Amino acid sequence: MRLVSVAALAENRVIGRDGEVPWPHIEADVRQYRERVAGSPVILGRRTFDSMRGDLPGSRQIVVSRSVDAVDAPTAVVANGVEEALDLARDLVGSAPAPTADEEAAGPTADAEAAEAGTDADRVAAEADRVAAEADPIPEESADAGGTGTPGETDDVVYVLGGGGIYELFQPHLDEMVLSHVDGAYEGDTRYPEWDESEWEIAEETAYDRFTLREWARRER
Repeated sequence: MRLVSVAALAENRVIGRDGEVPWPHIEADVRQYRERVAGSPVILGRRTFDSMRGDLPGSRQIVVSRSVDAVDAPTAVVANGVEEALDLARDLVGSAPAPTADEEAAGPTADAEAAEAGTDADRVAAEADRVAAEADPIPEESADAGGTGTPGETDDVVYVLGGGGIYELFQPHLDEMVLSHVDGAYEGDTRYPEWDESEWEIAEETAYDRFTLREWARRER
């Protein structure tokens, strides 16, 4: 699984003010963002989820919340924390964390045997698949339009969409960041977390009117 954050941030890392984007609407950025995540699972906080209820992003939404009743959308599931969210994400893309050398030497564990019988995450993911199959499918032209997401979740990418606290929690787990660096500095109450640029490199950069899209890749750890 590749975990990728997607965000738009000003030159001073501001991403929001009073729950809103502090700069004037940038259509090109919104369009590329929506197209990018269209066919992939996304991880987001409850408040961010609530703000997008009318037009939910991604093919599945993993909502990080302490309340199991936080969501009622047919394509959404709730995770109580980072690890549960990552487990659900791996289930949705058919991926699993690589075993450590000690785990490989020890062979199957009780946890692994229990997993074969079906974990809670497996059951939640299966239920999400069942319910989503009964919902209206994502239009093929939307799911195919650009980005790394693909119909049917054939790719292994999962996107982190915020808000600020969610970005902070998942930052240590990221493999890539797709950041729209908006021209200028803005006042705000929410910022994208700082990152050590020595640990990252710009894999691709595209200049647009009013922002530059940079795709950051984490260097080998």
